Amino acid sequence: MAILLIVTVCVFLMVGYPVAFTLAGTAVLFAGIGLLTGDFDVSNSYFLHGRIYAIMINELLIAIPVFIFMGLMLERSKMAENLLETMSLLFGPLRGGLGISVIIVGALLAASTGIVGATVVTMGLISLPTMIRRGYDPSVAAGAICASGTLGQIIPPSIVLIILADTLSHAASNQGLLGSITINDLFAAAIIPGLILVGAYITYIIYLALFKPEKTPAIPKHERAQISPLELTLRVFKVLLPPLFLILMVLGSILIWAVNPTNAAALGALGAIILAMLSGQFSLPILRDVMQRTLLITSMIMMILIGAAIFIMVFKAFGGDDIIANFFTNLPGNKYTVLLIIMLIIFLLGFILDFIEITVVVVPIIAPILIQMGISPTWLGILIALNLQTSFLTPPFGFSLFYLRGVAPKSIKTRQIYQGVIPFIFIQILMLLAIAYVFRDSIWNR
Repeated sequence: MAILLIVTVCVFLMVGYPVAFTLAGTAVLFAGIGLLTGDFDVSNSYFLHGRIYAIMINELLIAIPVFIFMGLMLERSKMAENLLETMSLLFGPLRGGLGISVIIVGALLAASTGIVGATVVTMGLISLPTMIRRGYDPSVAAGAICASGTLGQIIPPSIVLIILADTLSHAASNQGLLGSITINDLFAAAIIPGLILVGAYITYIIYLALFKPEKTPAIPKHERAQISPLELTLRVFKVLLPPLFLILMVLGSILIWAVNPTNAAALGALGAIILAMLSGQFSLPILRDVMQRTLLITSMIMMILIGAAIFIMVFKAFGGDDIIANFFTNLPGNKYTVLLIIMLIIFLLGFILDFIEITVVVVPIIAPILIQMGISPTWLGILIALNLQTSFLTPPFGFSLFYLRGVAPKSIKTRQIYQGVIPFIFIQILMLLAIAYVFRDSIWNR
């Protein structure tokens, strides 16, 4: 029944039914069948309302709508346009300068919005036409935008990390490791890999500029805005300081435990409103639009969380967690083999499921196995986030590719987008392997 439940859910998802209602509806259907056949104990359902109520009052999850509001408000403040224009003035005279600008702006947007789709779409609309007009190879331009957009998966305040922290915290507590992971821990652990990834992306653009300069030309001198060094310096400070201050205020307050993530998100939302006011992009219609979009995205996330709670309860009632645990513990090899296979499964699931579904459906099933083997919940969260980020870049099903395809001009072929992301996929894989090796003593903490 547990295996058939998973198969049925996959079929409905492939047909196109909404994830939240597929999870909950299929689980209720199988629970009803189980009652008729005697395979489902009705007492299992007594705990469901408590789990749903716990989701609704979870203070950590309250940070999600506030961070979403912050990101959407910053998106409306035209921060991305101003950043890209200024970075282009700064790096434009260099070969590859525009590509470096896209990576930096993408990283700043990722640290501001925490939403992959919003970053990729925004960068695709703003920077892709500019890069093509300046003579950039279409595949390089598309790859840089897709890769920088997915940085929102790993750079705090990532929505992925927030949900992962909650999910892994429950998994850890079930293994007797109560309090072993917090969102502060996950944010702190994600900063260094995120910054290294940004540096690796920039290094690749520099490599192209040195050895394949025709793919990343400099902006011609006659097309550059005539601006003095002093004016450029002042403009860089004017454009960079507000978002950097906002990011440091939000993340800094979390990392030094001055406030909890929800309160930090509230500070960020207030700061985003102030930045929008200063940029002249704030009005009641804009506020109404941002609030409505925040409500829609938050409702979708919460419905998936509730649907996943119902699904997990029924799946475990049929003994599904025991089946999964027995499968992995009886695999040939050691704990590294189990970790590798689980990472591969999550990578493949990233083709067909969004990060939220994977985090709230798959992670609760596989995380207890790895935690029991001795993996650190914090580093497991980092590896999963990086893995999903890689999956979102991988053709032909990567979500980041779909986002860019939706806003890219028709002159950009899908094949060119696929070609452009391949080098960045290799960078991601190398990052995963490097983290697994360098931090192996911290990852396996028992």
